[in-house]
Amino acid sequence: MRKLFLITCFIATFVSITFAKESRIGLTLIPPGTITNKVDLDIRAGIVNKGNVQQNFKVSIYLNKENQDSLLHYSRIVLAPGNAQEIKYSLKTTDKIGKNRIVLKVEGQDENSKISKDFEVIKSDIRSTRLIDGAWTGIYHWSEIEGKHWNSDIQKMTDSQWRELVRSMHSIGMDVIVLQEVFRNQDYVGKHDLNVNNYQGKAFYPSELYPGRMPISAEDPVGAILAEADLLGMSVMMGVGMFAWFDFTAESLEWHKRVAKELWDKYGKHPSFYGFYISEECAGNLYNSESTIEKQMIRKKEIVDFFREFKKYASKFAPEKPVMLATNSMEVLKGADTYPALLQNLDILCPFGFARMPEGDLTGKEAADVLQKFCDEAGAHLWFDLEAFLFNPDNSLYPRPIDEIIHDLNLLDNFEKVLCYQYPGVFNNPKMSRRIGEERTIGLYNAYKAYMNKIKANRNNKIK
Repeated sequence: MRKLFLITCFIATFVSITFAKESRIGLTLIPPGTITNKVDLDIRAGIVNKGNVQQNFKVSIYLNKENQDSLLHYSRIVLAPGNAQEIKYSLKTTDKIGKNRIVLKVEGQDENSKISKDFEVIKSDIRSTRLIDGAWTGIYHWSEIEGKHWNSDIQKMTDSQWRELVRSMHSIGMDVIVLQEVFRNQDYVGKHDLNVNNYQGKAFYPSELYPGRMPISAEDPVGAILAEADLLGMSVMMGVGMFAWFDFTAESLEWHKRVAKELWDKYGKHPSFYGFYISEECAGNLYNSESTIEKQMIRKKEIVDFFREFKKYASKFAPEKPVMLATNSMEVLKGADTYPALLQNLDILCPFGFARMPEGDLTGKEAADVLQKFCDEAGAHLWFDLEAFLFNPDNSLYPRPIDEIIHDLNLLDNFEKVLCYQYPGVFNNPKMSRRIGEERTIGLYNAYKAYMNKIKANRNNKIK
């Protein structure tokens, strides 16, 4: 019954968008799902005039009910043919405890459209829910060494088994999926002589941009993941990558534009398509391993230019969709002169590595606080990429003990969303038809599920 209800809701949403012949509307909540009342909800509406004449729109955003008392925002906008606009509204959630709904209503000259998104607010004295809200889902690990214990298993996954994995993530509340990448490029790592025409990467989905395909059993794992996430009300960050690790050159920008547009054209109608994740990553200093001041400044300028231009491009067809980058947490003070400009066009920063800060650097907690300050000042969002793995002596990855994961969840309590790296090969629901990786992945799944249930039970007892 619940599944039928969800399907009906999403069909209704889909129809309201599809019938809008000359415009497209979208609604995104940042962060999605459950948040604490110490976090402001960033509401973003997007409108695209897909027609060939100027259009006038009346835009209304409501909280829970469609009446004047519940109206959060109202505006009139005029869009020339092919133009798009984003409308932002920040909602204080201090007194919004419980389940809520945001309703976007757009009235055009010849059409009306409406979309709604649900969210839940829990009472807390910290920003974090102290739970893992989602996880990276690599379709095949980039490193045969690090992915030693699961790459051979994950390569055999079918489309239906990818959908099963999405259900497995949902069963423990990991409702935000980050696709690590949609192309694999093994030949260029941090090089800067690659261009869009000699690119040799292989796609994980039926791409028309480049002929290469990854040798995996699934025909379209990206489409399968999105389709199942649609049914469950989950959010999927599309991994626009991999061009080359740490590469934010002009050639990389052009490649990312092409891939992002193809992903949007192919999958943009999925309700679970949440935003764009740029897969290249970067060091916390924002210049990686460059040793000269000249090269460091070049790399810093490149990354700022990259996100300014990528955001501008994506906003033409998906203005409400956020853009996310994962950096590490190290040497962040060396990037202090660049974060303000970067974060003007980066919606979500999701850093990792807080549990393994090098000697002489800030502590993990100090680095988190510094990054929070940068994001607050720029109006950007700071999420946590929690590492749910450890390294074996041969550098292969294995599941991290649950007590260490819980330690990080309690120590780093300022993050509005916590994602972990990664789900496949680190967590396994014992009911899955295929186990990905070692048997102890089942132990971590069970241990985290017990922890999650305890947190939720305590929360419910407080409400009573």
